[in-house]
Amino acid sequence: MTRTSYHHGSLRETLLQATLQLIEADGIGAVSLRQVARTAGVSPRAPYHHFPDRAALLTALSDEGFRRLAVVLTEARAAAATPTEALESILNAYVTFAKTNPAYFRLMFRPELKQSHKSESGMEAGEAAFGVLVDTVDECLATKAARAADKDVLAITIWSLAHGYATLWVEGQLDRRTDDPAALACQVAALFTSLTTAPR
Repeated sequence: MTRTSYHHGSLRETLLQATLQLIEADGIGAVSLRQVARTAGVSPRAPYHHFPDRAALLTALSDEGFRRLAVVLTEARAAAATPTEALESILNAYVTFAKTNPAYFRLMFRPELKQSHKSESGMEAGEAAFGVLVDTVDECLATKAARAADKDVLAITIWSLAHGYATLWVEGQLDRRTDDPAALACQVAALFTSLTTAPR
């Protein structure tokens, strides 16, 4: 690839985008600082201006994924008319985010990125994303739109369902089960919401 000149401020974003391309094309195992530099068209030493090692690079990308997820979930909640609709919308938004951003999704929950390299900003972004779900569950309980339950237990149950479905879809495990995983995701979200909401 032709060597490209970048302003220092844009180099970081260029490297992150190159990392995403590598993950989408060849998986996380293909990522190294040298390969990222080659993909970005910069010198082999250029990535070290922003990332001391591979883990720092992947952690930065994971952090950005959580920030984006928090925005998506917040928008889904805001667009809903009722807490119950918000709950269903958040489930769908989570699954859709994973499918449309598989590289981010695969990185965000990597266990090795939850250790010493995990940044404070990334933890805050992850908590913000989960907080949208917790707040929505809290609203459902407060308005008696959901069956009585511990708020955190219900939120984790919903997260587990959404994450499990998203993982099956991203990894291609639903291909033999349905011709339309997106439509099935909506049906799963609607079914779960109907089971957890209080009878009227």
